Amino acid sequence: MNALSKLSELSAGTSAVVREFPKQGSAFLRLREMGLMPGTALTLIRTAPLGDPIEVKVRGYNLTLRKSEAEQILVEASAKA
Repeated sequence: MNALSKLSELSAGTSAVVREFPKQGSAFLRLREMGLMPGTALTLIRTAPLGDPIEVKVRGYNLTLRKSEAEQILVEASAKA
């Protein structure tokens, strides 16, 4: 099993699986409504030049997140093929 890291720390093109995210508050509701749940696969598409926001591909669509939100999401990077 790979170590968990923050979504905000991934490099562009890296695929990962969501393992943990905030369990309460507005961030929890917003992320859940956007389809980010534990076990969800995603790929980091790109990060803005100054690091905020970031764009991920999840469930067939591109989603833009604030860096502060991405720092609360723990992911496990997928094994390279």
